[in-house]
Amino acid sequence: MTRSTALTRTADITRAIFVLRGHRVILDRDLAAIYGVSTGRLNEAVKRNADRFPEDFMLRLTQAEHAALISQIAISKPGRGGRRKLPWAFTEHGAIQAANVLNSLRAIAMGIYVVRAFVQLREVLASNKDLARKLAALERSLVALDLKTRRQFKEVYEAIRALMNPPPPKRRSIGFTADLGENR
Repeated sequence: MTRSTALTRTADITRAIFVLRGHRVILDRDLAAIYGVSTGRLNEAVKRNADRFPEDFMLRLTQAEHAALISQIAISKPGRGGRRKLPWAFTEHGAIQAANVLNSLRAIAMGIYVVRAFVQLREVLASNKDLARKLAALERSLVALDLKTRRQFKEVYEAIRALMNPPPPKRRSIGFTADLGENR
């Protein structure tokens, strides 16, 4: 695996991490997708090994938090093909422990990327403490806002995150190219 692929995966995983109740977490559905298993299989493995997951390793979302996520990141609503139970959110330690209990080659390999994503996020937040503090305050106040304002803030968050991770520059093709639209 190349370094650029590893960085892309880490960046993709970093986008799935968010702050919930003061913890950086990743949802069970996102973690299951990273580890290459169904959400049900991930949650079964966690349930079978409950003693390995203290309460600071994973959090059950409340109904209000789940409703906010439905409107913010377009996860499906229960009864419409969506889940019937509230999702779990895994902290960094819980995500690694989940890779251990799944015990598959992919889960173990991807666990490294999950750790790197959490570390990368921690470094970005440490280097931008003031920005992180302001974003956290905005995210906390976001719950009380109406749907239109939430969408506007979501766009602002996406723009800020895009600025923090700029896309690679577009490369010009090699060789002769003729612009037929010019000089007619």
